[in-house]
Amino acid sequence: MTTSAIWWIRRDLRLHDNPALTAALQFEQVIPLFILDDHLLEKYKKAERRLAFLFDGLRRLDEDLRKRGSYLVVRRGNPDQVLPQIVSELNAHSVFAQDDTNPYARQRDQLLAEEVRLIFTAGTLICPAGSVLKDDQTPYTVFTPFKKNAIARGLPQEHDLDSLPIHIPTPPGIQTKSLDDLPQQTAAALFPAGEAEARRRLETFLADGIADYSAKRNFMGIPGTSQLSAYLRFGMVSAREAAVKAIAAREAAVNAEGKKGADTWLSELLWRDFFNHVEFHFPHVQEKNFNPTYDSLEWLNNAEDFEAWCTGHTGYPVVDAAMRQLNETGWMHNRTRMIVASFLVKDLLIDWRWGEKYFMEKLVDGDPASNNGGWQWSAGTGTDAAPYFRIFNPISQSQKFDLQGDYIRRWIPELAPLNDKLIHAPWEVSAVDQQAAGVIIGRDYPEPIIIHKFARQRTLDAYKQARENG
Repeated sequence: MTTSAIWWIRRDLRLHDNPALTAALQFEQVIPLFILDDHLLEKYKKAERRLAFLFDGLRRLDEDLRKRGSYLVVRRGNPDQVLPQIVSELNAHSVFAQDDTNPYARQRDQLLAEEVRLIFTAGTLICPAGSVLKDDQTPYTVFTPFKKNAIARGLPQEHDLDSLPIHIPTPPGIQTKSLDDLPQQTAAALFPAGEAEARRRLETFLADGIADYSAKRNFMGIPGTSQLSAYLRFGMVSAREAAVKAIAAREAAVNAEGKKGADTWLSELLWRDFFNHVEFHFPHVQEKNFNPTYDSLEWLNNAEDFEAWCTGHTGYPVVDAAMRQLNETGWMHNRTRMIVASFLVKDLLIDWRWGEKYFMEKLVDGDPASNNGGWQWSAGTGTDAAPYFRIFNPISQSQKFDLQGDYIRRWIPELAPLNDKLIHAPWEVSAVDQQAAGVIIGRDYPEPIIIHKFARQRTLDAYKQARENG
């Protein structure tokens, strides 16, 4: 009798280094299955670009599978009904899937494990969730010691990576939802989906970008980052392989700057791990402050201010440029993510959860753990949080990381006539100079909706009050 296994694809749309696929290939037949989860589709129905990226990725994965004698089986519904049904239908022996740290996924998987033989593998992270602990077996809540422990216990090496399968034996004729029925819009020209594109970007970054990564990564509007976040989000490239390549790049570096670039990128990859580990150990962070000290913080939550922030009309050019980039492309630079988050939370005193939700609607790379971790870091309410008194100055941040104002000019063309000095704080331009440049503040571009110096003190007072109450 032929034995078969289901490879349940969730956040691993790839064939290279895929432990769940490798485990399933121990059986005579393998059924690659993706379930369009009604719960998640409803929850993220506004995240059109991310869903489009996912759907394009499924099409590319199906193409890759067909080159190896297989194909993608797609079903839609609630996994707690769909998975047992297809296991029974195909008489599958086991279901293999990569583990997931998300609270919803863990609860779903726990229930399904009671219905089918569900076997979990590593592969979503560099270090499996729960594997990096203190000596007393409690989880880390600060990144630096987490990183040191992760490195000390041993990161993956080349020989740990699973090989690319040559042939995947899948029986013909299994009922599947046509991929042509999924929405056809593309995520954005910036992000062609699929494993081939992910690997191309990885190799390009390793060849041309990683050596300068530490020096360039904070500057806006230049290609100083890998732009692999969306591909890591859906597992179109393995986080383990990325770490292996980062370590190899460090060993091959010819100077200190190259070693620093590789070390810095590896740290960023481990930040992704860290936030997923935090989500695994403290699932309440998806709804609440990790630090309850700030539960009593009195947010202003002004709807008009929030709308100005969302649409890029705050009067602060770097904030507005970043938000317009997000709205148009589904992505923004990590430095600007910190700037706009600080502005929303600490200039406007708007609850970080408002911003977190908006990002999850707009970001192609929107990942619940990383997004939540970043927002709570900016708000000073989370693990490894920035001190509550660290409040980004949007003007100095702009001057430091967009030196000539090129990033601002790209996304706010109405300010393009202003010179490199004035473009960062256009409200300071005299009326005469405004007329000469043809840029009238208040007409062509809004006045600032808040004065940063005032907002900073207001926030310090609010956080101080919360700390006293807590």
